[in-house]
Amino acid sequence: MDQYEFVRTAHRNYGKNISELARMTGHSRNTVKKAICGEPWGYKERKQQSFPVLGSYLPIITEWLKKDKEQPKKQRHTARRVYNRLRVEHGYTGGESTVRRYVRMARLELGLDPSTQAFIPCEPDAGREAEVDWGTTTAVLAGETVRLKFFCMRSKYSGKHFVRLYPCERQQAFFYAHIKAFDFFGGIFPVLIYDNLTTAVQKVLQGRGRIEQDGFRKFKAFHNFEARFCNPASGHEKGGVEGLVGFARRNYMVPVPEAANLEELNYQILRQCLDYGSHTMAGRSQSVDTLYAEERGHLLAAPEATYSNIQLHDVRDDKYATAMVDKNRYSVPWRYVGCKLKVILYVARVEIFFGGKRLAVHERLYANNKWSLTPDHYLELIQQRPMSFNSARPIRQWREHWPDVA
Repeated sequence: MDQYEFVRTAHRNYGKNISELARMTGHSRNTVKKAICGEPWGYKERKQQSFPVLGSYLPIITEWLKKDKEQPKKQRHTARRVYNRLRVEHGYTGGESTVRRYVRMARLELGLDPSTQAFIPCEPDAGREAEVDWGTTTAVLAGETVRLKFFCMRSKYSGKHFVRLYPCERQQAFFYAHIKAFDFFGGIFPVLIYDNLTTAVQKVLQGRGRIEQDGFRKFKAFHNFEARFCNPASGHEKGGVEGLVGFARRNYMVPVPEAANLEELNYQILRQCLDYGSHTMAGRSQSVDTLYAEERGHLLAAPEATYSNIQLHDVRDDKYATAMVDKNRYSVPWRYVGCKLKVILYVARVEIFFGGKRLAVHERLYANNKWSLTPDHYLELIQQRPMSFNSARPIRQWREHWPDVA
């Protein structure tokens, strides 16, 4: 560009002619003329890429790639496979890089396997949509390492998010997590976006059609929101919450969190969710908290009544003075053996009644074949049969929590 400037300046300001400038710069007269006329010299991209060595093989390659359109995606030609076939079957002696360059161009023209997927930039409305997903993590509760599921809900507009941990992904925990999220956000998003999780979807139909679970339809109708489901194997359709799952695991659960119980751990996570939001997301001019404060006024108001997120069971007290519910056993006072009991299952606890009288409250168990035994329910019976004291399961469980004697 320095000589371009020199030629133009010498000609316009100092009256140098084309011949003189050609001698001074070493460029041809035509090049000097182009510079004077205002055309900078330099590289010009070819209008059409030529392949002198590969030329006679181009129809063969194009035919192979066209046939690929009818083949499974995982069984289509790679550039390396095209090169090897040309070399072995057709005696091609050129370089592999030339083949790769042409295959890349031909694929783009044929619409085959673009190297990068194109996305449409979207600008969501304030307080309209949120995305929902589950993640898995490890935590230490009361000194024991456990695997937990964590529920995530993220606003598409503000990026504000809610995270809460549960022992499982069952429908009851799924609903309770929604209720807690609605409390956190101060309202209900009119549209919630899910993948095809079984707690909400009974069957995936062709296209956007879904047969929803009865319980989910009732929950959705009670809170007046619309559910939108992603296409199968298309997690990018709710990419914001997909990213949140990884963000929460890396930031809220590293190092591995420790707490006395799940409620205490959820309080720790809640504090971090409340603190999140002072930064500005890419493409936005305001912080997360500022956008969140704006969108709260657009959310649907929560119903005055709270959704009855319980499960009722009628069971009979067995010979071990336990009520077996959801594949686990919960003890009641031994005198009620053989009686019909009413059991109310909450997400975190189990309450057992007889004739309107509450007999026992237990922490909810989520594994199988577990026993939750209260020693007080058996002490009178053990007193009558003292030889059973050392082997009694309630005493053995109780002994694990006895304080050390000085």
